[in-house]
Amino acid sequence: MARVAAVKFALTSCLVFAIAGAALVQAKAPTDLPAGASATIRVAELPRQGRETYERIRAGGPFPFEKDGTVFGNRERLLPREKRGYYLEYTVATPGSRDRGARRIVCGGPARQPHTCWYTSDHYASFRKIVE
Repeated sequence: MARVAAVKFALTSCLVFAIAGAALVQAKAPTDLPAGASATIRVAELPRQGRETYERIRAGGPFPFEKDGTVFGNRERLLPREKRGYYLEYTVATPGSRDRGARRIVCGGPARQPHTCWYTSDHYASFRKIVE
């Protein structure tokens, strides 16, 4: 009887660890990319507020937040290394948030005609390259 219980316990434990491991892998997938690499997101896939921010960037403003257009330091080193001042950050409004929220678009290159832009929904923990 004890042997059957031990086998059931072992099988249940294996199943629980397998499910938990799969969930962990799935949750970490976007940030497990090699340095300098990133997943992509189409402009049309951005949240409405992200599309609005992206359009403002392309138009040169106006921007609703004081920090919009300021230098992004890339301290997390998740984006390709460039000279300080190359990256600028812009807030993507988060409905219901009492502050700027966690969503941003970070662009590299000239302010009105950036070379590349990235979207983050988790305050710089991960980035997705914006593609047309």
